[in-house]
This record gives sequence, C-alpha cells and structure tokens, in this order.
Amino acid sequence: QAEEEAEERSGGAGAPGSLLGKPRASNQHLPLLNAELTAARESEGLDGFGHYLHGIVLRELAQPALAREALLRAVSAYPCLWSAWTALSSLSGADEAPLELPDTWVASFFLAHQATEAHDSARAVSLYESLLVQWPRSLHVQSQLALARYNLRDFEEAQQRFEELLAEDPYRLDGVDTYSNILYVREEKRKLSALAHSCVSTDKYRPEACCVVGNYYSLKGAHEKAVLYFRRALKLDANFLSAWTLMGHEYVELKNTAAAVDAYRRAVEIDAKDYRAWYGLGQTYEILAMPFYALFYYRKATALRPYDSRMWCAMAGCYKQLHRRAEAIQCYHRAEKNDDREGIAFTELARLYRENGEDAQAAGYYERMVAQREAHGEAVGKELSEALFFLCTHKKSTGDLDAAQTIGQRLLDLGGPEKDQVKALLRDIQSQRKAGSGGGPPV
Repeated sequence: QAEEEAEERSGGAGAPGSLLGKPRASNQHLPLLNAELTAARESEGLDGFGHYLHGIVLRELAQPALAREALLRAVSAYPCLWSAWTALSSLSGADEAPLELPDTWVASFFLAHQATEAHDSARAVSLYESLLVQWPRSLHVQSQLALARYNLRDFEEAQQRFEELLAEDPYRLDGVDTYSNILYVREEKRKLSALAHSCVSTDKYRPEACCVVGNYYSLKGAHEKAVLYFRRALKLDANFLSAWTLMGHEYVELKNTAAAVDAYRRAVEIDAKDYRAWYGLGQTYEILAMPFYALFYYRKATALRPYDSRMWCAMAGCYKQLHRRAEAIQCYHRAEKNDDREGIAFTELARLYRENGEDAQAAGYYERMVAQREAHGEAVGKELSEALFFLCTHKKSTGDLDAAQTIGQRLLDLGGPEKDQVKALLRDIQSQRKAGSGGGPPV
C-alpha cells in the first residue's frame, strides 16, 4: 500500500485541467460505429444489447434525442438490461417530454431511480417504499431508500438503513460511499474507521472503498492523503461522480482553488444534475471574492434543490455582498420556509431588517432565532447575546419594561463583552419604572 501511495504521489495532480495526470480520452471511431449500428438497426439486425450500444455511442456523440430512442428500443427488446435503464435516466431531463416506457415490472424501478436522479427525494422515498412492499428482501431497494433518505438530509434514518444493509450483507460495497458521507457529517470517527478497514479488506480496488478511506482521512484532517484516495477512485472509474465532488471539497480545504474548480467542473460534466458540485463551485468563487460568479453557480444548485435552505442561504449571502438587500431578504425568507435547521435565515433576516430600520420585524426574527436555539439546547453564543441585547433594547423602547428587565437579567447571567452596556440598560429601565410610578412632577 505504501508503494502504491508513493507511485500516486509521483504522478501528482498535475495542472488543474489534468487532475488524473493524463489527458481525457477521445474515441475517434464513434462516427464509424454509429454508421454501422444505424445500418444494422435499419435492417433490423440489432437485439436489445445492440440498441443499448447504439444508444451509448449516440450519447457520446452528443445526440441525446436519438440516444433516448435507441435506449427505449433496448429496454423494450430486453427489459432486464438495467444499464440501458440507467443510461436512459441520465438523458431524461425535467424539460423533456414523458417517456413512453414498455409495460414491464422493471419500469417501476426505473421511475424510482429517475426520481432519485432528479433529486425529487420525497417522491423517490414514496416509490421505493412501495417497491419494498413487493420486494422486501431486495438489498437494492433498501439501499436506494437509504440514499433517498440521505438526500432528504434525514441522516439518522439513512444511517440506520445502511447499517441494517451491512448487517445483512457485510461484503456489499454498493452505496457504501454514501454511508461514509453520513458518518463524516455526523463526525462518527470510530465507525468510519471500522468501515474503511472493512471496505479495504473486502476489495480495496473498488472506487467506493477508496472514497470511504478518503472520507476517513478527511475527517482526521489529513486532506492531502484524502486527495490521494479520491484520485485512486477516479483512476479506477473516471466517471465516479462522488469522488470528483469530494476531491473538490478537499482542494478547497487545501486552498487549491484552481484544482477545486476543475474537480467540480468535471463533476458537472458527468452529471449536470449534481447540485453538490454546483454548490461547491459557488463556494469556491465566494472564497475567491467573486460574488457574481458564485451567485451564478448557487442559482444552478438552487434550481436543482429548491427545497434546501442551504442553497437559499448561500444565494442570500452573495446578494448581501453585492449590497442587494431586497433580494437577500427574499432568499432568506425562502430558506426560512424550507426548514432552516441551522437558524441562519432567522439571524440574517433580523440583521437585515435592523439595518433597514424595521425594528419590529427584526425583533420578531430575533425572538424566533432565540426560541430555535433554546429548543436545540444552545444557551450561550455570540449570536444569542446579540439577539437578546437587541430584544432588551427594543422592549425598553416600546415600553414593555417587564420583558426588557427579564431579558436584561438573562444577558447578565450570560456575561460577555456587553455586560457593562446591559447594566446601564437595566439602570435606565429602573429609572423609567420609578418615573412611571412616582406620579406627576413635584409642585
């Protein structure tokens, strides 16, 4: 293993346009193959596998409409050719006319797979749960259901399903890279370490195994070593989408923005519906202080994931940098309506309304932010102190002295740099109380 790593290091990442250390291959024989396969089709000399090959050739020649027709002929002639179904899904966009699918049981699997590919995760969950009733022992259906749950960011449910899969078939590596992403996000270092050892002992030459090991090193902070394993995954399968995106993340951590941009671009070339790569491009250009470029890519990601609050918050952040407050407020409102778990939208909306002089609106969002933090057990923090200080001041200015004093006392308990200001504020509240209860001025 040490020798393999040394060999890969000597290859280097190369220039940003050549992350695998070699140019992209181009098949010069595709037009000739297309001519031969077209002639065979016209003479009805192709079976399902021949139509599938023709579809792949047409796809590589950038003729998606003809490729879809060829792949439809393939699945009609041989319904169990799943490779043809997945290729057909990759060529079916949201703006395309509905496909006339053959009447076969495999079509149900295709529709569920298509929903996953289109990031319509709620529909994918519904379809796979229906399939699970019919195919309760299918590991494929269970795996895809776990993936759909992951895409919905229901990490706990997804992790449970992946663990049940591994308990039933410990040597299964399909989808294990997604499971490692969940362990990475939840920072379960011990489980990720055990998973990496298991995958390597099962088959270290599977791209999924390499991605698991890459995630493990990334969680440890060894980003250069993580890059080595993601590059190894791509040497095994140059179209392994997850590896391109994860490698882009690692280059961002290493401050190598040129290589990060190239990795993300390769990911969107493979699958233009991969919102993670579009989002990564946006983040990279934001790091480069190029908000117009970042906004363009964030818009792409948001179009693919309109129900993901993180996309709307990212767009709003760019609008803030561009001093376009109205658009930023609109985006944060969309984030708020799409389950903003981190509470970013509430905080930023409060700040924007405060800057606009709309104190009542700002106070409402600060109150919602405080309630959300309390519900999550967060009793301290700079943003919480900021919210409470504003609320204390606002309640005092509107005459709600009881609420202002309660909030002020809570701020004193928190401590922090505002402590002297809070004490002065509480003295003012006491003075107002005395002035209000002392009757008129002396005669």
